[in-house]
Amino acid sequence: MTQRPIVGIVGAGQLARMTQQAAIPLGVDLCVLAESPEDSAAQVIPGVFLGDYRSLDDLRRFAKNADVITFDHELPDPEHLAALAHEGRLLRPSPLSKRFAQDKSHQRRMLALRGFAVPPFADVTEVGQVEAFADANGWPVVLKAPRGGYDGRGVHVVADAAQAHEALALSDGPLLVEAKVPLARELAVLVARRPAGRAVAWPVTETVQVDGILRELVVPAPIGPARRDEALRLGARIAEAIELAGVMAVELFDTGDRLLINELACRPHNSGHWTIDASATSQFSNHLRAVLDWPLGDTTPLAAAIVTVNVLGRADGSDPADGLTAALSDPAVAVHLYGKEARPGRKLGHVTALGDDADEVRERARAAAAALGEPLDEEMP
Repeated sequence: MTQRPIVGIVGAGQLARMTQQAAIPLGVDLCVLAESPEDSAAQVIPGVFLGDYRSLDDLRRFAKNADVITFDHELPDPEHLAALAHEGRLLRPSPLSKRFAQDKSHQRRMLALRGFAVPPFADVTEVGQVEAFADANGWPVVLKAPRGGYDGRGVHVVADAAQAHEALALSDGPLLVEAKVPLARELAVLVARRPAGRAVAWPVTETVQVDGILRELVVPAPIGPARRDEALRLGARIAEAIELAGVMAVELFDTGDRLLINELACRPHNSGHWTIDASATSQFSNHLRAVLDWPLGDTTPLAAAIVTVNVLGRADGSDPADGLTAALSDPAVAVHLYGKEARPGRKLGHVTALGDDADEVRERARAAAAALGEPLDEEMP
């Protein structure tokens, strides 16, 4: 009897939890390196190894249990991942690919060297360097922690030297300074690629951010065919350039005149959550197929209009499950809760609605999300 493949996931958040849903029909066993048995994925995946992703010893012990190692987040030390690969462990994506998502400064430099369009940037440690950059590119500027930041954490929009000084004082190392570019919208391209090079992509998605946190996805993005094709070409070129194995999200700034690369995520991503219920093959299924070097699935959307809204914890800390009955009253809305303790502003789940009319679908998705968590601002487009 052929042994079932074992995929090890470093991290046990909601991405690993949703990967379990895709692993079952494929006959794939998962194990996760979790910090706590209460972690989102640790609640639903039998193979739980408790440990610290920051510890090379814990990573080594965990990696012995899997045929291939992949990731729930970007946080492991790149040197630790390189050590695992040197010791013969199979990591997909590879440490060299993964570093593009782990280190924003490295990502900017290497993509720019390869001819990709990115916002003007520089590495800075002093206020004077920020002022010189702003003299050339204008205030305000954006200061980012090169490693570890997500959902707006580690990102500061600063309007003058005094604010830059405050941001630098909070940092324990160099920061990345970027020009604050004008935005028509933000987009995401999701690509799955096998090690040998075969790749597929899903339709371009509009990502609606509020205070640095992704709140809403609109599929297909309301852009013309030329901009759509440009975004898809960018995703394919980057996947090839970094020798991706797995799923990658390319976050893009649409300035109206051109597309600029914002960030990469070499793993399943929030911008692809709609694919669970509204694509022929989900991002989680294709991620498993890709890291196991199996044939990739069809990425055709299942409706003309798709909207996903993230569920964030209410200010009063109430449990989203309290509103589950109301959210489920629309039979055409899919609800996903992550099993996480409710806290104000915490990402606790998402809902997806699909149909023929984009405005009607958006209204239904927002209503279901509001039944579970903090409502979206009614003045949002």
